[in-house]
Amino acid sequence: MRIGIIRVVTTDDAAYLDAHGRIIRAAYGVDTASRCIPDQPNGVHDDATFARAAAKVADLAALMEREDGVDALLVSCAADPGLAEARQRVRVPVVGAGSAAARRALELGRRVGVLDLTRRTPESVTSVLGEHRVAALVPEGVTRTHDLRGRAGVEASIRAADDLVAMGARTIMLACTGMSTIGLAAELAGRVGVPVVDAVRAGAEAAMAAARG
Repeated sequence: MRIGIIRVVTTDDAAYLDAHGRIIRAAYGVDTASRCIPDQPNGVHDDATFARAAAKVADLAALMEREDGVDALLVSCAADPGLAEARQRVRVPVVGAGSAAARRALELGRRVGVLDLTRRTPESVTSVLGEHRVAALVPEGVTRTHDLRGRAGVEASIRAADDLVAMGARTIMLACTGMSTIGLAAELAGRVGVPVVDAVRAGAEAAMAAARG
């Protein structure tokens, strides 16, 4: 099985591009192919960048279906930009990391705290969680995915996760795939005392299930 990974952060760094692929290969033993959309070096972090990404994601999905031999595609961004558009363009299943992670969070508990990249939790997440989203926080000093890289971003995320638990969360959902890139779920494991849902892993599991039919 091969999962195609659509990254919404433009990069020419091969290792960074493949970061989510490495996570998925190590966890599940499937093959991956990763590509990124063009001209968005800061990824998706507001309404404007979300809108710009949508058509690019759909175009890239069509290209990857045609050239990469994928069995399913994962839009590796918790906002799920271009998900509906991509599904209209290709025949293979297309999964959004955000909605997949939200569904997984609900399987683990009904009081979900969301660790966000932006002040407004993505609709891909809120539409699934509904009233079960009991709290949402952005790590201090974080406004873009690149802000998560480095120890300061990790420490800010840990503090925010602790705060979510204090606010009543019994499951934490990481609503930014950049948090997967920095290995935040592993940092939080055993520390916060509640399950932590990693969006890349949740998305990969959903994509594999969809590919199997």
